[in-house]
Amino acid sequence: MNDDRILTKIDELGRATLTLNRPELHNAFDDALIATLVEALKGFERDEQVRVVMLAANGKSFSSGADLNWMRRMADYTFEENLADANGLAELMKVLANLSKPTVALVQGAAIGGGVGLVVCCDIALATEQASFCLSEVKLGLIPAVISPYVATAIGARATRRYFLTAERLDAREALRLGLVHEVLADREALAARAEALSRAMLQNGPRAMAAVKELVAEVAHAWLDDDLIADTAERIAEMRASAEGREGLSAFLEKRQPSWVRG
Repeated sequence: MNDDRILTKIDELGRATLTLNRPELHNAFDDALIATLVEALKGFERDEQVRVVMLAANGKSFSSGADLNWMRRMADYTFEENLADANGLAELMKVLANLSKPTVALVQGAAIGGGVGLVVCCDIALATEQASFCLSEVKLGLIPAVISPYVATAIGARATRRYFLTAERLDAREALRLGLVHEVLADREALAARAEALSRAMLQNGPRAMAAVKELVAEVAHAWLDDDLIADTAERIAEMRASAEGREGLSAFLEKRQPSWVRG
């Protein structure tokens, strides 16, 4: 799906790139664009050829969050209309965070409000030195409620309280220190090269295993370490060992060959 606002591409190796393409509006989104993003991500989820998903943006900014015209419309919305809007954004964040394919955010500029939400919902976040981040909702008398679980997971509750309350702008190095991003690169060229290397590395891995790893982390990250959790983790590895992918991976290792899923 290619249109003026979002560009999607899937290469011969199965790497899908979704690019925000409203540079003149700092890649802000509204309800219609949110629905389009959800549709694109669900399409990647269904496509068995897609192995890795990368989220990028054209222009100076990564995403400034809510579009100004959308915010003007919101000012006259009823509670029910606002709730429907919020649920649309919540679905976008949920779909992105729960995608079974690995996701990589390429942050080349400013990410504001909901734009930060897109970043923290990805499995891996890369940023240039020029990137910046701001959770600015309180400046408008609002709160970043929909993205809050993902931000808190990324940087912890204490840091989340601080930056939700102050609406300070973070540079790329501070974002790295907090865990908001994983790596900082010198410029866009270095950003693209690192994304290329990481995506190729993930193409060497079992696709079902990577999906299972994402489910595993979601289950164990905040779970109480008790007998039920221990039993669950044992069952998960037993299932993977007995799966076709697990058997192929072990056979390939013992036979000193590449497994059948390797690309690139």
